[in-house]
Amino acid sequence: MNLFGNFDENMRVIEEGLGVKVISRDNIMRIVGSSEAVEKARMVIKRLADIAGRGDTITKQNVSYLLRLADEGQLEKADSYLGEYICLTAKGKQIKYKTHGQKIYVDAIKQNDIVFGIGPAGTGKTFLAVAMAVTAFKNKDVDRIILTRPAVEAGEKLGFLPGDLQNKVDPYLRPLYDSLYEIMGAESYQKYLEKGMIEVAPLAYMRGRTLDDSFIILDEAQNTTPEQMKMFLTRIGFGSKAVITGDITQVDLPGDKKSGLKEVQEILKGIKGMEFIYLSDKDVVRHELVQRIILAYQSFDNKNKQAK
Repeated sequence: MNLFGNFDENMRVIEEGLGVKVISRDNIMRIVGSSEAVEKARMVIKRLADIAGRGDTITKQNVSYLLRLADEGQLEKADSYLGEYICLTAKGKQIKYKTHGQKIYVDAIKQNDIVFGIGPAGTGKTFLAVAMAVTAFKNKDVDRIILTRPAVEAGEKLGFLPGDLQNKVDPYLRPLYDSLYEIMGAESYQKYLEKGMIEVAPLAYMRGRTLDDSFIILDEAQNTTPEQMKMFLTRIGFGSKAVITGDITQVDLPGDKKSGLKEVQEILKGIKGMEFIYLSDKDVVRHELVQRIILAYQSFDNKNKQAK
């Protein structure tokens, strides 16, 4: 059931993607089609069987991603991340790589003090960074976790927000809270928050500080100005690691403001000890429609550029 999916939907994705027919009777599977397509289907199904054999749930996203790798002749890339996991959540659930790009991203975080994770929505940039931060914290590699993002309205005016300053900025920081809750559990999160070992704050709170022995994540970095980006990067102290995430196609800054994330790619390119990792629509792990939406917007933007 896991391998074939509800109403054999996983096999239908393979059949449509490769132009083959998958027939299963009496525990024997036959694949009918051209020799090249049959071999690709066989290799994809073999890897799906490996996923099912480990007790993991197969999703249509798994099937589509493996089909794309097979089509590009890069199916062996799947072997580099299948079966590995990054950390365990508070409920004992394994957080695993879903794509080869995610594996490259996490490896870069392990090997560098500063990593820029740039890519579209749904590629796991923030969630994986939080998972790595919690892992470093549990292993006592760092003494605290600091999560920050610029408090910029996403194309709408929210007006007056009630409450104290923390209440006003909490809505902007909610995605970071959600990731921490899922990985650490609400109780552990609250305990470390009260002790000051976890801090979730707007980017403006970082000015004038030096952050030693910390794992620092700057989320939604496309909404930083060049000045804010420089300010943040110069806060990093001894024994610290920083991950900066953002999607340069979704800048919410006013029209006259330049994105610090776009500019920093040119300024810091090639500096030792930091790395820029670019995720793409291939690494989207949300609903399959998200991938199609991203591709449609990319196509639309490209047409507009050519028209100009």
